[in-house]
Amino acid sequence: MATFDPDGVGIANGNIFGFPVGEQEADIVIIPVPWDATASYGKGTSRGPAQVLEASTQLDFYHPQLKDAFTTKVFMLPIADEALQVNDNFELQTAAYIRFLEEGGRLEDRPDFVALLAAVNEAQSAIQAQVKAKALELIKRGKIPAVLGGEHSVPLGLLEALNEKNEQFGILHLDAHADLRNAYEGFEQSHASIFYNALKLKNIASLVQVGIRDVAAAEVKLIKESDGRIKTFFDWDLKEGQYKGQSWAQQVNEIIDCLPQKVYISYDIDALHPSLCPNTGTPVAGGFQLEELSFLLFELVRSGREIIGFDLCEVANGGNDWNANVGARALWSLVVATEKARRG
Repeated sequence: MATFDPDGVGIANGNIFGFPVGEQEADIVIIPVPWDATASYGKGTSRGPAQVLEASTQLDFYHPQLKDAFTTKVFMLPIADEALQVNDNFELQTAAYIRFLEEGGRLEDRPDFVALLAAVNEAQSAIQAQVKAKALELIKRGKIPAVLGGEHSVPLGLLEALNEKNEQFGILHLDAHADLRNAYEGFEQSHASIFYNALKLKNIASLVQVGIRDVAAAEVKLIKESDGRIKTFFDWDLKEGQYKGQSWAQQVNEIIDCLPQKVYISYDIDALHPSLCPNTGTPVAGGFQLEELSFLLFELVRSGREIIGFDLCEVANGGNDWNANVGARALWSLVVATEKARRG
């Protein structure tokens, strides 16, 4: 590993955080996926990976939870221009299609939209296969794989790769939304369907959701009928508990107790209070401060759990770089927690 001055100016060398690390020596490898064609409200998260990359060199790299955190060997693969171009080709069309549905349109009346749905679903299946193939390669080489989105549909290929290890694992899901809808708006891999799809994988022992506060009745029904496989800590229940005197530390212990030894972390930036991510695709009032979720991550590590992979999704700058600034810090917390668990 080349020398790195943690007290110096951030170097835009093409790698995340400006760290002088290549793929071969990295312990953690991030796969960027610039895709948001199914986003049903705000667009822009396809630019999230590039925006987080640019903001990441502005951080300082002392971390109170990990000595010499700046020596962490983390590498982000180059952002695929081809995937971004495919996304952009679909974006105006999918926006028109979603608007058509919102105005009461019927899909059977528009064969052009039927064809569009099929094309988007095919494109997402191709992205899923590419992410899965790369993740399998990384796992075989002893790397810890991660995904940086993009909308929240993009980690499915990574979860499929982890499933193929034939080891039971749990998912810690930080989000404002449950993402348990079946083919939302006709998109088989909608951003609102990631965990409906993921739960088809046999080695996911549990899905522990934290901060959910915008949810459909069908999703609540699915949670209740999951025989405990899905445990959801709704934002309103967490807040009520705190109003009655329960501490966040106590709640965090309850959350972690629901997880098995091996844990995958899925971090949708809209789990945070919208003042921290106003330009994400679907911001929702309520949510967490960045430090609260960081506390949860490091308590997870202190519990002795193993972090086998993670994703960060739904970062979008809009008209300013605040969202990417926060997103880069959320990513740094994920990386440091994963590295601390790896070293442990």
